[in-house]
Amino acid sequence: MSDGKRRIGKTAFSAGGALLVLAILVLANLLLAGTNLRWDATEDNLYSLSEGTRKILSDLDQDVVIKVFYSKHMTNAPSSIKTFAQRVIDFLSEYEHYGKGNVKVEIYDPKPDSEEEEWAVTYGMKSIQLPTGENLYLGLVAMAADREAAIPFIDPTKETQLEYDLTRIISRVQTAKRLKIAVYSGLPVFGQPAMNMGMTPQSGTEPWFFIEEMKKSYDLIQVQSNADSIDAEADLLLLFHPKNMSEDLMFAVDQYLLGGGNLMVFADPLSLMDDPRMGGGGSIPEKLFTAWGISMEKGKAVADYTYATRLRNRENQVEENPLWLSAPASAFNADNLITANLESMLLPVAGAIEVLPDSPTTVDPLVQTSTNNATVDAFMHNMDVATLRRDFKPSGTVRNLAVRISGHFKTAFPDGKPAASSKEGDATAESDLGEPPPVVKESKKEAVIVVVADSDLLYDGYYLSRQNLLGFTISNIFNDNLNFLLNSCEMLTGNPALIGIRSRGTFERPFTRVQELERKAQDRWLDQEQALVRQVEATNEKLRMLEQQKDAGQQAILSEDQEREIQRFQEEKLKINKELKTVRRNLRADIEQLGRTVKFVNIFLVPLLIGIGGIVYAITRRRKV
Repeated sequence: MSDGKRRIGKTAFSAGGALLVLAILVLANLLLAGTNLRWDATEDNLYSLSEGTRKILSDLDQDVVIKVFYSKHMTNAPSSIKTFAQRVIDFLSEYEHYGKGNVKVEIYDPKPDSEEEEWAVTYGMKSIQLPTGENLYLGLVAMAADREAAIPFIDPTKETQLEYDLTRIISRVQTAKRLKIAVYSGLPVFGQPAMNMGMTPQSGTEPWFFIEEMKKSYDLIQVQSNADSIDAEADLLLLFHPKNMSEDLMFAVDQYLLGGGNLMVFADPLSLMDDPRMGGGGSIPEKLFTAWGISMEKGKAVADYTYATRLRNRENQVEENPLWLSAPASAFNADNLITANLESMLLPVAGAIEVLPDSPTTVDPLVQTSTNNATVDAFMHNMDVATLRRDFKPSGTVRNLAVRISGHFKTAFPDGKPAASSKEGDATAESDLGEPPPVVKESKKEAVIVVVADSDLLYDGYYLSRQNLLGFTISNIFNDNLNFLLNSCEMLTGNPALIGIRSRGTFERPFTRVQELERKAQDRWLDQEQALVRQVEATNEKLRMLEQQKDAGQQAILSEDQEREIQRFQEEKLKINKELKTVRRNLRADIEQLGRTVKFVNIFLVPLLIGIGGIVYAITRRRKV
């Protein structure tokens, strides 16, 4: 009887315990329902709001409503779009949380012929058509007071830029004023209209992608080549491949800087995008550079084997081209806000920026080469890479590819405004035009200039690829070339809060250890290959000398000295080739060993440790019982 009571008691106790646990879970769920707990375990905090976004959200002057239009009802939508859309909605909840009541997110499902679809069209949302004929929407609009800014379609391939795009439109609707950037370019970056040339009409060209991106945040003012002044309302002046600048235009740039304006300059020792038939080539404004305390050698480009880029040559073979610089994270200045979070840039045929002795300005490097570099003639980009490799001698010092110059600048025109050039049909004397504006000799406040030794890096094909997704063109940005430009614009126009948002790491995790092994092996190959080439040249020279010492009747016969020299060279060549094979074999062995180690850890070691931990736990629990 007592045993039965004990069993009943245990059963009642177990049931009561289960009910108590259930009650605790329900109560905990109710208490934590309104709590937003999130743990971002990624190394670069890819799924967390940055400090810049939190600062902007905490300083909002106007309440912001974000209307999201997503076709959630579509069962035929690609699974990748569904997953991405959910991540966007989850990410927006972070904005709502940190907005502390000033940010409200509303989700709408624009079903066919519904009011939600009419709103989506009214706000400028763009849909993509599925193979079933249905229209899929995934866009949003931010609204504050009477202002609005939209992202017509949220590009899944630009997820790394999602936070910047969201924060940018929130910041934009807080003020009615749009900043202005004046742009002078020696290349048709604004596009060219179609021309009807009689029987041979020419199609127009679209603006470059970076121009379209800048238009999203700024009003762009196009500066013409015959301009003699810069719009005083411009918050920033961008000189892009400024070739053949007139004295009047350079003077206008000089006065804009001394008046307190900031500058960005993309100069180039040799532009690959500039048509040589139209006077293409370099674009180095030497007179201005000298006044700013820097120099850049004309026609000279930087070759760097550590940062070489793999390209296909004319024989369709992949080779390491040292004139196309792939700058990794180690090339960027981590202490500067412009480059602190950048990870990679591609600079095709870039120059080197040197700091002049006794420069009156402060020059901070932004992007630098490795020590394994040398300057070569820029036109050698058309030559075989083997030719570059043969004469390559590393300098052992780093060179500047991009710099930030700050300080109080002095004029590049100490003698005043250059004499006015005579223009055809201009009969008005300069004295009749009234008193010219006073010439500024020195800036009264500190200004900043960002100079980059390349302009080709902003050509569309060097930082983005385009693909068609269900009839909608998707742009996939694969390096930080555009981010560098936009970061600089944000910094120089006085809105640095957005800089830390745009480039916050990448979802791609490269095998850095394998890349480092390959780089070390390539350095060894280069040294031995150069030694082999020197041996070839020395042997050929000695053979020519021996050939000159022979009589006229012995020209077709090899002398004993020639035979010995050839035999010695062949033996040396075999020896070096064996060493090269050994280096390659060791490289493969190191990489394969690294791969085996990773596989062992993932497949065997981790499950083994978990199993041992489980056994220890089971033994410990059994002893307690």
